[in-house]
Amino acid sequence: MSANEAKRVALLARPGPARERLRSTLHEVGADIVLEDDPGAIDAQAVGDAAPEVVLVALEPAIEDSLARFDTLLDDPAIAVIFEEAELAARRDGWEARRWARHLAAKINGHDDVLPPGREEDASLALEPGLPPTPAQMHADAAIEPHVHEAVDRAWELPDDDFAYRPPAGTPSAVVDADEWLRNAAPKPEPSTERVESAESAVPAPVWDLALEPVTSEPAASSVSRQADSTSVDVPATSKWELSLEPLDHAVSAGSGPRTPGAVLVFAGIGGPDAIRKLLAELPPDFGRPLIIHLKLDGGRYDNLVRQMARVSTMPVMLAEAGHAAEAGHVYVLPGDVGIGVEQGAVDFRAQGALDAAMAQLPPRDSAVLLLSGSDGQWVDVAWPLAAQGAWVTGQAPEGCYDPAASHALAARGGQLATPNEMARELTRRWS
Repeated sequence: MSANEAKRVALLARPGPARERLRSTLHEVGADIVLEDDPGAIDAQAVGDAAPEVVLVALEPAIEDSLARFDTLLDDPAIAVIFEEAELAARRDGWEARRWARHLAAKINGHDDVLPPGREEDASLALEPGLPPTPAQMHADAAIEPHVHEAVDRAWELPDDDFAYRPPAGTPSAVVDADEWLRNAAPKPEPSTERVESAESAVPAPVWDLALEPVTSEPAASSVSRQADSTSVDVPATSKWELSLEPLDHAVSAGSGPRTPGAVLVFAGIGGPDAIRKLLAELPPDFGRPLIIHLKLDGGRYDNLVRQMARVSTMPVMLAEAGHAAEAGHVYVLPGDVGIGVEQGAVDFRAQGALDAAMAQLPPRDSAVLLLSGSDGQWVDVAWPLAAQGAWVTGQAPEGCYDPAASHALAARGGQLATPNEMARELTRRWS
């Protein structure tokens, strides 16, 4: 409030904390104190001579008798009278004191504005006749195309997953057919080799093999035809075959005869599944080495990881099982309770097989070790001696790598770094 608008106030209160607090509050609200005194020490004439516009009285029992002398003054309609409890006035502090000051200012100046400063009037709150506009009316002229383009641009910044949209090469990506995208992203049928393996695993020991032998009897041929349909075995229609079971030696089930030496070991952790998908998508189906993935999962859902990788891999992807050999052109995911062993340079899977000890026995020039995002730094120490002997040991390049700690450790020793796509091209050049 400006000086020419200040109200003239007479403060009637006994000396003490209440009077000091009231005086401070009057100064705070911009009032002009024309008189300040004990009502028991002065008379009504002295107050009238000060010509106040407002009289503020601090009430307490000690002044009740004295107030009778001011009846004529306090009844004057030209003077606003405000009574305040002296005890309450002395006790107010902080937020409560500031709130009371706003109310006192409103009473002195004759208005009802008691809100704190700093607020802004909201003109939109003014009532208007009629119904408010609906959301459809508010966006009647809005265009959807800018939002679609923005969504497509931002999609490439999001984390990748199994159903991430990837436009065909050489085609614009501005328009996406969601139905076609989901159909293409649906899980692929499991490879036939996995169906045969599951059928074999259902047969109790001893291990048996399915053998087809030609026969001459017509009834046997029709029987075999029905069995062939149920087991998805393709049998020439013009031949007559008989289906029989022959016992196999255990060494055959684990892989016998000539086996491919060496393997490609892939280590990964946080951020690794995306890098592995990119790697597998670029490898050919006739890749000349087994590819073994070591990635620790907190939940142990390695079967889910197998399904995820099978959607992008051109090679069969399966869980490694103890007692089986690693075959070229296959991808194996190591669960937590399976390790590897090396016999005459070839890799097989063993229960609780020690990875670090087995890696030292790999034939270096027929093997590779890839350290992708999230790999444990210990594998750098294990793989580095292989690199010195001719194995291809490389880490994922930091660009696009979520956790490049192992890559940095490998680079510090002079090791190579590459993107998953570059790794796939080099592996293809070596063993395809």
